[in-house]
Amino acid sequence: MRRLIPWSTPTRAARSRMSPMTESTADAPVRVTSGRRLVRNPVLWGALLLGGAIAVTLAGDDLSFLPFLLMLVGGWCFGFAFVNATLRTVPARSGVILHTAVATALGAAIVIVGEAGGDMLDSVPEPGRAVAFVLTFAAIPAAGWIWLGLISRLGDVFARQDAKKRPTPTTPEWEREENGDGSAVCFAAIPVRMRVLTGTTIGIVVVVGLVVVSLLIVLDDVVMRLGPQWMIIVIGAGVALPAYLALRAVLQRRTVECVVAFGDDEIRLTTRDSRHTVSFRDLELLLWRSRSDYARIEVRGAGVDLSLITGLAKPPAGRTAELPALPRRVFRRLELAGMTEKRSRRDDVISFHRP
Repeated sequence: MRRLIPWSTPTRAARSRMSPMTESTADAPVRVTSGRRLVRNPVLWGALLLGGAIAVTLAGDDLSFLPFLLMLVGGWCFGFAFVNATLRTVPARSGVILHTAVATALGAAIVIVGEAGGDMLDSVPEPGRAVAFVLTFAAIPAAGWIWLGLISRLGDVFARQDAKKRPTPTTPEWEREENGDGSAVCFAAIPVRMRVLTGTTIGIVVVVGLVVVSLLIVLDDVVMRLGPQWMIIVIGAGVALPAYLALRAVLQRRTVECVVAFGDDEIRLTTRDSRHTVSFRDLELLLWRSRSDYARIEVRGAGVDLSLITGLAKPPAGRTAELPALPRRVFRRLELAGMTEKRSRRDDVISFHRP
């Protein structure tokens, strides 16, 4: 690899001296079709799946595989959307408080419905019972995912408290290439596409759900004696949590050292097994997310389709699982190459698209 020397990003005063044209162009929103947003919206998919489950249940098929699968995945979609929403909440403390409150309330609601749900629904017409049955069953995977997310957050809190005794880890920094024409950053990442990660997660949710249902059927007498409160704890601690920890461990074992460099006219990506160079003129997509579990860089163009996820990777000692902010010069170079910029509601997600 090329030798790298420290590179400092522009200060606030330096950025203030940039031309209005550059700044306004970099911050200009990019129009994205509403169809693409809907397709990527887990709340929409959850509503469609639960609507289908309600329709099948009203038709009299309430315990077969199809409605069970629809309720399982539909409930998980809502839990997934909620956890992501709390991760985007600013300030972060508010997100943690909201996450904890909803997890506690949802767990308590499931327990109450499990204890007295039958008596509460005696006077409800049959269609209402079908809807309540679907929503109650879907709340279980939603609550499970919300609690897993909360456990992960609490684990991070304790890890940060332990880390106070050690030097504070720092975000990877940009460095100037001594023999190159730009700046580069070294970081640890997992080479995996988001759609593969999402598909794997959904598959694990389905498998875990089938295992849980099988255990509930086989151990019917034990379930009746324990009651719903203890069954939620047993299922979460004995099945869901180990599956989550196993997935995270498998992903972290695939962590590799990566280098991303931005030259004057190209982006260079180097991993343990490959090296790619994509000209800005051939670039179709560049996504840069600097924080959260989904911090990553995605590059597509000139035959390259690469996704490097840093948020779930195991970072080197003294470093965080994050990416630094993009240098301002990169914005201008991509703009000159015909790319358009899109920012999320949070500044840590920036993407560039070819119109």
